[in-house]
Amino acid sequence: MAQIKTTEDRRCRGRPQVRPDDETRQLIYEAARHEFAGNGYAATSIETVARRAGVSTKTLYRLIPNKASLFEGMVSDRLDRALANVDLQAIDHAEIEQALHAALMTCADLSLDEEVIALQRMVLQETGTSSDIAGMFYRNGIQRIAAALADWLRVQVKRGLIELDDVEDAAGMLLGMVASAPRRAAMFGSVALPSRPQIEARVRTCAALFLRGCQAGKRNSRLLK
Repeated sequence: MAQIKTTEDRRCRGRPQVRPDDETRQLIYEAARHEFAGNGYAATSIETVARRAGVSTKTLYRLIPNKASLFEGMVSDRLDRALANVDLQAIDHAEIEQALHAALMTCADLSLDEEVIALQRMVLQETGTSSDIAGMFYRNGIQRIAAALADWLRVQVKRGLIELDDVEDAAGMLLGMVASAPRRAAMFGSVALPSRPQIEARVRTCAALFLRGCQAGKRNSRLLK
């Protein structure tokens, strides 16, 4: 009996464990990110993604129905992970300029991330091919970053530290000042993304310019002159 039990235990230990679907999707999305980035959308096949992920084509199709869904899922997953730990509400300094600098650095780290820029390039390339990839990228990425910054600005307005007529517009303007020019230069001019010190200097300038126009107590005094 002891021998039989030992054999049964060994058989149980030898059975391959079933990987959860969520974990398998992560492997597939990671493989897809490398394939799309290296080969572009058109040249990437489901078979090469499955091979890189170490899964069968049948398994991939069971979880993700087609290449368009794979691309959209990969982009959405990357942005979800990038934005998962963004909590601008936790940024709190006695000085509003320091607080704004910290909030804008968090946004800049996302907006000027090399992988996010690479995803934007792919999205632009495939805008005419896939129906809503650009819209999905805008909603899941750009809009979510702007919404997080708008929520943070709204808190500062309630605290009486700044005065704004339209918080959403202000958030868009701030993000534009911080990231639009460097992002365009990288995407269309093959210019290297700014270094960390360069981003910090740009953010510091943008924060100062912004606060000159909306810091509580200073805005009204300028308007009365």
